[in-house]
Amino acid sequence: MRTIPLPSGEEIPVLGQGTWGYAEDPGRRESEISTLRHGLDLGMTLVDTAEMYANGAAEELVGEAISGRRDEVFLISKVLPSNATREGTIAACERSLRRLGTDRIDLYLLHWRGPVPLEETIDAFTALVNAGYVRHWGVSNFDVADLAELASLPGGAAVETDQVLYNLTRRGIEWDLLPACQGRGLPIMAYSPFERGRMIGHPGLGTIAERHGVSSAQVALAWTLHQDGVNAIPRAGTAEHAEENRAALDLQLTPGDLAELDRMFPPPTGPRPLEVL
Repeated sequence: MRTIPLPSGEEIPVLGQGTWGYAEDPGRRESEISTLRHGLDLGMTLVDTAEMYANGAAEELVGEAISGRRDEVFLISKVLPSNATREGTIAACERSLRRLGTDRIDLYLLHWRGPVPLEETIDAFTALVNAGYVRHWGVSNFDVADLAELASLPGGAAVETDQVLYNLTRRGIEWDLLPACQGRGLPIMAYSPFERGRMIGHPGLGTIAERHGVSSAQVALAWTLHQDGVNAIPRAGTAEHAEENRAALDLQLTPGDLAELDRMFPPPTGPRPLEVL
């Protein structure tokens, strides 16, 4: 598995597993657990979840999936902005740890910016790191101005990633956020690299996929993963989908492919508001 460095120097997998949408249908629980475990077998040991997903049930599902394999996993969870006061963040982290069945979270993120002053959340993250409950912390859905404010605050320079929406149809970060993060060695963690499946039927993607003997989803994921300083956390619906995601790492898009994709999905020509799903 190819890796990407955090600012702290730790290497994490460039391709992980997302769980947004898991644990919402009890009939799919065993399939989702087996999919996550199969992804671990394939080297996708970065697992992303959040207290928001299925009101905590996704964390419980992840905890079951990684039981007995915790030391293999780089585990990510997120605190809701409504819980992001100093005391609220610590309490939310403790709840997440119980649901996940673990004694530490490897990377704990603020899910998006809310009304709580960032100083309080940073304070809580620092306390959690010092207590050993969290190894690293980061943010999600932060734009350039948010990151600049974060960096200006005491302890804010310890941020380890910014998890944002990024795929062929959502390229706005390439204008300012992505180069800013690349310049400071802060990884972008791309969620929804398939736009929740909506982009997969694009005929142009199909043409490139046919040329390489792969799927449209693999082309879309390979494009995301070819960017410097970017890793991705696609969700797989089945073990077969997990294998398909893993195989996208081996797909080498040619300069011609990339030029075609630029024509079909043009890069930004100016600043855009940060997009979210």
